Amino acid sequence: MNDPLRRFVDVWSRVPGIGTRLAERIGLFVLGQSKEYAQRLAEAILVLREQTSICEVCGNFSLGSRCAICEDGSRDSSILCVVETPLDIVYIEATGKYHGLYHVLGGVISPIHGITPGKLRIEELVQRVHAGTVKEVFFATSPTTEGDATVMYIRERLSSLSLRFTTLARGVPVGVVLPQTGTQTLSEAIVSREELK
Repeated sequence: MNDPLRRFVDVWSRVPGIGTRLAERIGLFVLGQSKEYAQRLAEAILVLREQTSICEVCGNFSLGSRCAICEDGSRDSSILCVVETPLDIVYIEATGKYHGLYHVLGGVISPIHGITPGKLRIEELVQRVHAGTVKEVFFATSPTTEGDATVMYIRERLSSLSLRFTTLARGVPVGVVLPQTGTQTLSEAIVSREELK
């Protein structure tokens, strides 16, 4: 492998789900394309990074200070769906079954990985719920030990308020992250979400 290809593989293999073998295949594919294609690919990556920001309200990806969902006045502001990443929003929106607002945490509490509540957007969530018209907090975190611990922590932080707390129905398999869940399974889990007890 020459140095440019080795650099390419090193960078691309760090992308979740890619790995060294697939990065090599992508690199070889790019080498087989025209220079114009490679230029368009490089520009698309730079434009994506330069023109995408984080919504100041919910933490979703945005083209401006607020994302399209937060700007949409037809959304139900009484329901706030708490997710781990902006990618989770993409999957939930694809179901067409949820019409409220979102709040992106930026992960889940995981002391073993050094992720404490202070490293997540939990304080922003608490302030948002206190300041707004939220009546239901709908947790759509992955059904893992860390996801459940994060839900319990946030619920405790909001326990002084008269809120309805719901979570995805356990039709989503335990231990599976949302992007690995099929749209139909996720759709049914949203519709039949459960009251937290």
